[in-house]
Amino acid sequence: MSLGLPPATAADIVRGVCRLLAAHGHGTLAEITLRTGRRVDVMALAPDGTLTVVEVKSSLQDYRSDRKWRDYLEFCDRFFFAVGETFPTEILPPEPGLIIADRFGAVILRDAPATPLAPARRKALIQKFALTGSQRLTRLLDPECGV
Repeated sequence: MSLGLPPATAADIVRGVCRLLAAHGHGTLAEITLRTGRRVDVMALAPDGTLTVVEVKSSLQDYRSDRKWRDYLEFCDRFFFAVGETFPTEILPPEPGLIIADRFGAVILRDAPATPLAPARRKALIQKFALTGSQRLTRLLDPECGV
């Protein structure tokens, strides 16, 4: 069902995804760089330590030009695509979860299968998540701090 709204931008989709995950008690960070150099659009940490990665696709061209999503699977327990309402979801692979989002919120259309991380990988990713979040907060509170 289309509401006649303009297509969501990547920033709108990220905002809606973060709102959805926060409402479920997750901490979220956008644009987290992994040790491989790849950068995920959204990483979320659940209260139970589950890590979720969300890959945002704002257009068909964005999806077709970027096939790196499988590289993220080894860095999360759950993986989702997030797209705007007008995105042709039938072209997305059926394995990952699927979120439809706009700047105001999001809904999970297909849950992501759980594939538990190895304990050492989970620990390293949670530490990276915590340090990145802390550094961002420090820069927000004191832009001249040098972090």
